[in-house]
Amino acid sequence: MQTDKLREMLKQAFDESTRIYQERGFQRRIGFGKKPALVSVDLANAWTRPGNPFTCENIDEEIIPGMQRLLKACRDNGHPVVHITTAYQITDRNDPNSDMGLWHHKIPVEAVNLKDEHLWAIDSRIAPIKGEYVLMKKRASAFSGTPLAGYLRSAGVDTILVTGVTATACVRTTICDGLAEGFRTIAVKECIGDRVPGAVEWNLFDIDAKFADVEPVDACVAYLNSVKRHNTAG
Repeated sequence: MQTDKLREMLKQAFDESTRIYQERGFQRRIGFGKKPALVSVDLANAWTRPGNPFTCENIDEEIIPGMQRLLKACRDNGHPVVHITTAYQITDRNDPNSDMGLWHHKIPVEAVNLKDEHLWAIDSRIAPIKGEYVLMKKRASAFSGTPLAGYLRSAGVDTILVTGVTATACVRTTICDGLAEGFRTIAVKECIGDRVPGAVEWNLFDIDAKFADVEPVDACVAYLNSVKRHNTAG
C-alpha cells in the first residue's frame, strides 16, 4: 500500500515530467480504432493468488472486477479476447536446453513450472470461454516469439486493449511491441498491476507519454460497446 509521502513524490515527478514532455511534443494521442481485441497478460494464478513470488497487488479489489467488465463487453459484442500466461517446461537452471533462456539469472521463473497447471492457469474469476485464445509465452512481451501479431491481424484487429501484470515488465513490453507491430495500443488503467509500490503509476504515466493511450475502464467498456453498434448500423 502506498504512503502519502510516496504519492506526493510521484505527483511532483509527474508534474515536472509533464512540463518537459509537453514542451517537447510528447503525450500525443493514438485513439481507438475500428476493430478491438482485449489482450490480457499473465492474469494467471501465480500472479493473481497469494503465496507466489510473482503475486501482485490490487488484484481482488480492482483488476479482477475491471477485467470482468471488459470481458462482458467483449463477449457481448463479439470482440476477440487473448488470455496470455507464462510457464516453463525445463526449470533446471543448470540445463543449457531450458526454455527459460537466461531470464532465470534475474527472476525466479522456476516458480512457474509447466507441470503445475494450477500456477499458469488463468484465474477462474476471468476464465476463458469457448472461442477465446489462450497463448503461452516464454519471454516478457506477449509478442516475443509468439504468433500473437499474426493472430490479431488475421482477425482484422487494429486496436489492442492491454491489461494484466506487471506494469514494469510483461505489460510494458507487450504495449511497446504492440505499437511497433502497428496496433493502436490502449492501456486499461485500473486493470494493470505490479508488486512494487509506485510502479504502476510511474509506468502508466510514462507509457501514456510515449507508447499508448492510458484509458479508464469506463471509457474502454463504452468503446467496446459502441464499436458493435457502429458496425451494426453501418
